[in-house]
Amino acid sequence: MAALPEEKAQQVRRMFSEIAPRYDLLNRILSFGADVRWRRRAVALALEKRPRRILDLATGTGDLALLLKAQAPGAEVVGADFAPPMLEIARKKAQGRGLEVPFLEADALALPFPEGLFDAVTIAFGFRNFADYRKALAELYRVLAPGGRLVLLEFPPPPKGAFGLVYRLYFQRVLPFLGGLISGHFGAYRYLPESVEAFPPPEALKALMEEAGFRVRYERLTFGVAAIHVGDKP
Repeated sequence: MAALPEEKAQQVRRMFSEIAPRYDLLNRILSFGADVRWRRRAVALALEKRPRRILDLATGTGDLALLLKAQAPGAEVVGADFAPPMLEIARKKAQGRGLEVPFLEADALALPFPEGLFDAVTIAFGFRNFADYRKALAELYRVLAPGGRLVLLEFPPPPKGAFGLVYRLYFQRVLPFLGGLISGHFGAYRYLPESVEAFPPPEALKALMEEAGFRVRYERLTFGVAAIHVGDKP
């Protein structure tokens, strides 16, 4: 029987809290460093309209939020996540880099922000962990100002073809073993490929975002391993 949304949220929060100390190292190793390029592309798209207030949701250890602040020092950037150990690491990074970014604990399905507060919202590799995609999109739409932009960087299901077969083998067999070995939490890295396989493909995610009211375009990255969806609020 599938887990209830509340149960999924608790399981994911606990899992990411446990792997927080090794999270950054594992991202670099398991993506062969490509996650750095993907985040830079997401930042470029998020900053196209020169937003004044930016929310980086599911911020994790703060990489995207800090990159946004470094690229747009005049903007107010807020990072939010539901895993306190991740947020502690993010705060230490911000302090070490001399960047003023507050990191708050928040539930993506009930954000503690007023309507229309942000000009841009970014999420990198966190959206698929939300317990209810439609409810999350409704919340994201709510906190965005008219003309605001949502940028989602995510892992879609593995692409088709020969490359997809090789990638799926790596993603389902090699990655869980390496991730579990380095982090000491094999369950977390078995969850990753399972969550990606269950995630909507790019065209289906586009449709969900349009249903929520966004005008949407997307681009695939690195042969379809990752994808960025850009949703503009009218």
